[in-house]
Amino acid sequence: MIVPIRAVTVYCSSSRHVDGVYLEAAAELGRKIAGRGWRLVYGGNLIGCMGALADAARDAGGKVIGITPQLLVDQGIADEQCDELVVTSGMRERKALLEERADAFIALPGGLGTFEEVFEIIVGRLLDYHSKPIVLLNVANYYAPLLAMIEHGIEQRFIKARAREAYFVTDKVIEAIEYLAGPRRAEKQ
Repeated sequence: MIVPIRAVTVYCSSSRHVDGVYLEAAAELGRKIAGRGWRLVYGGNLIGCMGALADAARDAGGKVIGITPQLLVDQGIADEQCDELVVTSGMRERKALLEERADAFIALPGGLGTFEEVFEIIVGRLLDYHSKPIVLLNVANYYAPLLAMIEHGIEQRFIKARAREAYFVTDKVIEAIEYLAGPRRAEKQ
């Protein structure tokens, strides 16, 4: 049985200092997710790409679910405009809920936290803990060095070649959305 997409977890940065091309891609992604009628699940902060993503989804009539740790609430950057804001005790609980609440994942460019989150999701898929689709949204070729490192790991036999099949890479928001909307193999719950 194919599980329909109802909610997409998006991993991305809350840095206030990123180039506008990343903010524009985040906003476009938010609009497209809302346009499909999918719920946006994300890190729950109101700044950087996170803020652009959530604001655009809301402006397009979408439902926004933020999941953020108490630490970031205390720093005053939690997005109180979310339809649902889940406050966790820490990052591990946050990551678990971001995974649990999703039918699919998209990783916009981000920092170390984004890398940690997306690698955990990819490893989970490779170990068959889930088979939810994963997209690396390679805006401005951001993920090129990471993808090269994965290829190097494959060449050196630290990473199995089938890892390439665990995720889809595109630099276009519309292709990411079409990939998620397209036919997929049956997914585990």
